[in-house]
Amino acid sequence: MNRDTMTILALTTLWTLVVAVVGGVILYQFRRRSLRVTMIVAALAPMAAALAAVLQSVRAMFISEHDSWVVLWTLAFAALLGLGMSVLLGHWISAGSRDVGQRLRRLGTTYEPSDRHTGAVPAELAALTDELEMTREKLAASHARERALEASRRELVAFMSHDLRTPLAGLRAVAEGLEDGVIDDVPGALRQMRSTVDRMTGLVDDLFELSRLSAAALPRKRSAVSLRELAEDVAGENAEHARASGVELTVSTPSGDDRLAVQGDPDELTRAVTNLVGNAIRHTTRGGTVTLAVDREPDGRVRLAVTDGCGGIPADDLERVFDIGWRGDEQRTPVPASAPASAEPPAASSGGGGLGLAIARGVVESHDGQIGVTNIAGGCAFQIDLPPVPANAG
Repeated sequence: MNRDTMTILALTTLWTLVVAVVGGVILYQFRRRSLRVTMIVAALAPMAAALAAVLQSVRAMFISEHDSWVVLWTLAFAALLGLGMSVLLGHWISAGSRDVGQRLRRLGTTYEPSDRHTGAVPAELAALTDELEMTREKLAASHARERALEASRRELVAFMSHDLRTPLAGLRAVAEGLEDGVIDDVPGALRQMRSTVDRMTGLVDDLFELSRLSAAALPRKRSAVSLRELAEDVAGENAEHARASGVELTVSTPSGDDRLAVQGDPDELTRAVTNLVGNAIRHTTRGGTVTLAVDREPDGRVRLAVTDGCGGIPADDLERVFDIGWRGDEQRTPVPASAPASAEPPAASSGGGGLGLAIARGVVESHDGQIGVTNIAGGCAFQIDLPPVPANAG
């Protein structure tokens, strides 16, 4: 390598280092400026280094003035092209960054949907925008659930206040009557007071059960439970209630020795099914039929269905049936007022506070199952789907 070549290489290296240092200092000074400005500086630095090195090399090689101008003009146009592209790229990145910033600022204040991304932005910013939009959708869904839960809590407080205030007023009236000696049938008054206290105890028990199901899940000892036997037991316990209400209660199970067993807590599952059956009897008109059917689905899950003759549930209310505090007294056909007083449902199936179906849902979901309701001809059907007992269960 001759001396001239070494000189040109040294000058090129020197000018490149000088421009790099100057460009680095300028870039450091503009580090807090817009990304567009820093990209322009970053694009101009190598162009300036190339121009300085070529100019010095042209002079050192004694190239003709005509050829020198051709080289310099070529480099100048290349520099302008690079500058224009850096400005355009900086604009895209700046616009995308502003869009991401606006989405971040609106993330916790608005839940209205927006476009996934706007303009020609790089793939990384577009992916970040999509992630922010999905996060907004999750926050919107969470906000909607929170508002629904808050509305359910308000309704529950109002319903429970009414349901507790009414029997308390009755107890007070009976107690004052006994105190004043204006009640002749003292044993009857005492029976009425005990019945009222039992009804209030059922409401309090429902509240306790609902709060327990809503709390953090505690480890429970589960065992194999035959839904076939459970359905027959619940039907037997509610048989008198059904007869007093003028409703026929039947049980339908498949033939064979299949116990239709699931893994769970027998007391909790009995309470959930009793709530559904008591609710069905309470809303079925006299002469109607409530059917408890248990069968195995093709996927192996066990389904327990309770069908009634309530007249059906409006489509708008189907999604609210299992909400805390929801009542179907205005939507569903009530039991006629002529029903005898002995047609009171058992305490375990009390739903006067709008808690029976909510408790049933909590029990089923705590057993990794699903519960739903659909309208059928003349009534509706509540279905519980539970996973079967594992093959290796002891």
